[in-house]
Amino acid sequence: MTITIETLTYALSQQFKKEIYSADFQTTSLQGGTVGNVQLVTGTAETTDGEQLPYRVVLKIQKKWERYGDPGSWRREYDLYASDLGATFTDTFRWPVCYHAEMNAEQSEFQLWLEYIDGVSGLDLTGDMYEQAALELGRYQGKLYAEQSDVLERLTNLSRADLLKNTYLHYRSWPVVYDYIRSEDCEFPQHVRQMLIDIDEHSEEIFARIEQLPLVLCHRDFWVTNIIYDGGTIALIDWDISGWGYLGEDLASLLADEADLDHMLEYYQRCVPAYYKGFAEHTDAPPVADHCVCELILIMFGYRLVEGYVHAKDNDGKTLSLQTLQKIYEMNSSPVLS
Repeated sequence: MTITIETLTYALSQQFKKEIYSADFQTTSLQGGTVGNVQLVTGTAETTDGEQLPYRVVLKIQKKWERYGDPGSWRREYDLYASDLGATFTDTFRWPVCYHAEMNAEQSEFQLWLEYIDGVSGLDLTGDMYEQAALELGRYQGKLYAEQSDVLERLTNLSRADLLKNTYLHYRSWPVVYDYIRSEDCEFPQHVRQMLIDIDEHSEEIFARIEQLPLVLCHRDFWVTNIIYDGGTIALIDWDISGWGYLGEDLASLLADEADLDHMLEYYQRCVPAYYKGFAEHTDAPPVADHCVCELILIMFGYRLVEGYVHAKDNDGKTLSLQTLQKIYEMNSSPVLS
């Protein structure tokens, strides 16, 4: 990866809102997606009048790749930062500021120079932070749904609402996972197996209910590693899957994608009402008792967890997948109070 001084000083000039004359730098790899190169760039910048300014900035380099059913996803984050979507965010729900975005069409690659947010993320998030993330997500989606902003109509590269269904059907067509839960060799408890089979047998009815929910702008990768809590503000990174989805899709990711198993049921009980409360602040929301979060979790993660179990390299991996499925079963049996 090559960092040019010209691009670095331009990005830092945008960050500091001062003309930067020169800067030194060091890079450290950050945890990012499997297809993006994400670096923390640090150093000292010098203004034209000699002021020395320590800095931290994130550089994300994304090359073209193919996601099943979503061919435009590789460049979506660039397209969204080039749009007016940033104007829809609030003081408490946002993405990192982009100081510079650059597309290299010949190499099918883009760069984003982004704000570094030094907050709490991953499994360090507390229950209060989970609940705040759910509340702010509901508020944001409710606000956009109520306003029907022209900004959304101008976004031409969003994932489609049927991505959820198509991805589920793609997984369901895979004998490795579909046949396993129906085989004599399946090591899952019967109630877990039946939970997964029931989703398949009633999928048409379940999707019919889901598709009656409000269609909202979803992040679609709303899991703990992409959520940064910073002094009461929720910031989201990695917008490459974002697009149209149904109320509750993002909440399913928050609760079940690499979940905190010790608190999974508690967070479910806290986050679903908070999410619906936030959405209802701006527009009419369906009754929280009719939420489809458990069904969405199983549609999104059921077969992924089966795959994780089947292909686990050790018993710890198998145990984690199975324990997560057990917690989802307990969610299904645990009503949420509004």
